[in-house]
Amino acid sequence: MAQLAKRHDGPTLTRLEELAQREAVSANFLVQILNDLRRAGLIESRRGKAGGYLLGRSAALITLRQIIEAVDPMLLQSSVTSGGESGSSVRSAWDQVSAKLLQALEGITLENLASSQGAPMFYI
Repeated sequence: MAQLAKRHDGPTLTRLEELAQREAVSANFLVQILNDLRRAGLIESRRGKAGGYLLGRSAALITLRQIIEAVDPMLLQSSVTSGGESGSSVRSAWDQVSAKLLQALEGITLENLASSQGAPMFYI
């Protein structure tokens, strides 16, 4: 998604092979992810020799939460039960952590991710 956001200048399409190479993942695996993103309306695809992928809307309007929900929604679901003596307090704590995680993911846009790529890292 960050690669597509870097190239989001309107009609420019990015080919599957280029995305796979830039992100060091297999094209077969990547196409599965891209299909999930397309079904969620986050990207669009064009077939054919000049085909490829592009963002479905502005990178500023796509959040990290939306991307995760499209690709692997189980990451955001809690499996903590409230059984046992400590269950309800553990469940309550986990619910608080989950709420903060969702809030943080909502606050990170694809535009943020794409603009921070390639930025120099400074170590103290």
